[in-house]
Amino acid sequence: MGKFLHSNHVMGTENMEILKVVIADDEVRICQLIQALIDWDSMGMKVVGIAHNGEEACEMVRQTQPDILITDIRMPGCSGLELVKRVKELDSALEVIIISGYAHFEYAQQAISYGVGHYLLKPVNKGELTATLQKLQKKIGERKESELNHQELVNKAKRDDDHLRANLIDRLLDQPDMPVSQDTLTSIYHLKARQGVYQAFCVKVDYGRKIISGGRMDGTTGLAGAREISSTSSEILMEKVREVLERNLKKDSRELVLLIRDDYCYGILNYPESEKESIRRSMKSSLTQMEIQKNMFQHVSFSMAVGAAYKEAEHLADSMQEARKLIQERLVKGDGRVLDCLGKASEIQESELLKKYLREITHAVEISSIQNAAEAVEDLQDTVNKAKEIRGSEIFELVYAAADIFAASIRIPERTATVEEFRKQCDKCGKIEEIFSCLGDFQKKYIQEQAERYETDTIRPVRKAKEYIQNHFSDPLTLEEVSEIVGLSTAYFSALFKKTEGEGFAKYLINVRMEQAKLLLRESNLPVTEICRRVGYNDPKHFTHTFEKAAGVKPSTYRKLYG
Repeated sequence: MGKFLHSNHVMGTENMEILKVVIADDEVRICQLIQALIDWDSMGMKVVGIAHNGEEACEMVRQTQPDILITDIRMPGCSGLELVKRVKELDSALEVIIISGYAHFEYAQQAISYGVGHYLLKPVNKGELTATLQKLQKKIGERKESELNHQELVNKAKRDDDHLRANLIDRLLDQPDMPVSQDTLTSIYHLKARQGVYQAFCVKVDYGRKIISGGRMDGTTGLAGAREISSTSSEILMEKVREVLERNLKKDSRELVLLIRDDYCYGILNYPESEKESIRRSMKSSLTQMEIQKNMFQHVSFSMAVGAAYKEAEHLADSMQEARKLIQERLVKGDGRVLDCLGKASEIQESELLKKYLREITHAVEISSIQNAAEAVEDLQDTVNKAKEIRGSEIFELVYAAADIFAASIRIPERTATVEEFRKQCDKCGKIEEIFSCLGDFQKKYIQEQAERYETDTIRPVRKAKEYIQNHFSDPLTLEEVSEIVGLSTAYFSALFKKTEGEGFAKYLINVRMEQAKLLLRESNLPVTEICRRVGYNDPKHFTHTFEKAAGVKPSTYRKLYG
């Protein structure tokens, strides 16, 4: 019986792959002779099997996939010529050396017709066999190099096409006004686009935020934090998303282009209009299959948004922008859904809501109060929760605007970049409570930093004084009283306050009282005399004079203008 010899794909000293050889001859001593004649290692070859009949040799070639077969022309069961014919059908690139004791011309002719270019007579000559093997080694090396170069060209062309296709989605996302046509899709982006339907969609992966339930966000409860997931885990998960989409959507579409960007997988489709329902079912099926990943990645959730289907390629950018807006609907409609229609716009007066937030957050920043800042966020969230109809995009925009107001109030350095980073954090939120929790964390971070700066020996007394004034402005406050509250002499405190705030204690107190008076005039129906009393004045004439000096108009006129 023949035998297989252990073989691995080993690299030679010159990084050349070892060539595998199978020897087939019904005479054992001939096989042994051929094996002994050649220093296989030095030639970069390895004998991986020896067979003693044609059937064994054919099976051995099938299993070991050698580069070279050395075979006797006549063997029992299956002749060498029949063997050559069969193995060439298995692998047309297999090189064959025929060895025979018969110098018959017809054997050589038939062997040549099967693609055998090397024919040696017994007894086998070492030099002749060595030379033949060297020729084959060179031929095989050149062929493999050519195949490798060809594959590299194919791979490069595919990479170039993949890059072009990904660039199309990048541009649709970043340049929504970019002109698109069927001609540009085919000529510039190499898509096989045809008449039918064009549609964009996106899948969003959310990892959730850790919410500590109970109580207000006062620095001890109700805080949130982004869940940690490694970049490697994220990449694996997003590739799974891509695989699922390709597996489900390719079969019914003419073109499918996908792009992974952060926690999103964006896609565009071109398919026959008759496949519209089938594509819809495939999208739902894709989302269901993604949900299976929850078994491996805890707290992960998936949502899909689908833009409108258009018959003209010119509307592909519109479809993409629709998908981007729709994906924000997951905040109100929940995850695990295919989102394809916007909810009703809310009746919330965003400008009035933000004005109230501005007043509350300005006060919180003024006294470095995390508690007050958290209450301002809770007021926003309560209004959103009570809204009968509201869109996810409205919630995102409300929170973004609030963050910008806060950043301006607390004078965050590099405000634009900081708010942009905050928006990225919000984008990871998939629920209403998560996005407001994100805003709460944002406020807490910078108010804490401000408080730490203020907690120096120089600033602390002034901060304490300002907090006291904010809470007692309706009382008949005096410089002496506040100096005693902060534990400093009147003269030292007066100089310290003016140096720190840029204005004296009396002027600061007047400004606080006048701002509160303006608020009451705008938002209440209280008589001016009552407002005068509530902001710390006993003399209405003195109050009116002071107000007119600060606001430029009398209290009654101010109410008519702004009330």
